[in-house]
Amino acid sequence: MELLKAIEERRSTRAFLERPVDHDKIETLIRLATQAPSAINLQPYELTIVSGKEKQRLSRLLVKRMRERNISCGPGAKSPLPEYFVERERGLFNVIRPNLPEQTPFQDFINEGSCHFYGAPTAIVITIDQVFSSARLTDIGVLVGYLVMSAHALGLGTCPIGLITAFDDDIKESLNIPDKKKVVIGVAVGYPDPEAPINRSRSDRVPIEDLVKWRE
Repeated sequence: MELLKAIEERRSTRAFLERPVDHDKIETLIRLATQAPSAINLQPYELTIVSGKEKQRLSRLLVKRMRERNISCGPGAKSPLPEYFVERERGLFNVIRPNLPEQTPFQDFINEGSCHFYGAPTAIVITIDQVFSSARLTDIGVLVGYLVMSAHALGLGTCPIGLITAFDDDIKESLNIPDKKKVVIGVAVGYPDPEAPINRSRSDRVPIEDLVKWRE
C-alpha cells in the first residue's frame, strides 16, 4: 500500500472481528514497527504481545480495576483545558455518539472499551525502562506511529490506548513484566469489523494553520 494513501486512510478501530491474527503476521508487524528511529539508537522500549486466553484474562482484570477505582479516560491535563482543545474533544464525541449502541453512554464505551482493547484479539503493551527520563517517550511515540501505519498496510486495525497506564502495577504483575519497567501505552490490534457502525466514525483534523507557525 502506498504510504501517503495509508496516512490519509488510517483511523482508529473500535470494533474488531473475533478472527485471531496469525503469529507470523504479528511478527511482521513488530519487525516493521521497530524500524522506527530512536535517539542514539537506544530503542528504549519493550513490547509484550498478549493474545488468546491471556488477553481475555488481562481484559477482565483491567475492567474490574477500572470499575473498582472509578478511573476514567481523560486528556491528562494539569489544569483546565483552553476552549479550543475542548472543542476538538467535543468533535470526537459528536462523530462517535451517533454510532454507539443505543443507550450506551460515551464515557462508558470509551472506558470499558479501552480496558478490554475494544475486543481486539491481540493487545500490545509497550513499556519503557525507568532508567530513562520522560524525554525518551518521544521514541515510543515514533514507534507507535510506525506500528499503526504498518498495521494498516497489513490490513489490520489498531487503536492506541492510554488509559491502561492507570493500572501499571496490575499489568506488570499479570504479565510478569519487571518492576523496573513502566507501562506507557497499549495498542489494540486485529481485523476491523466492517459491519460495526462505530468504525464509520471519522474525526476531523484541525486546519494546519491552527497548528503550524512559519518563520522564514
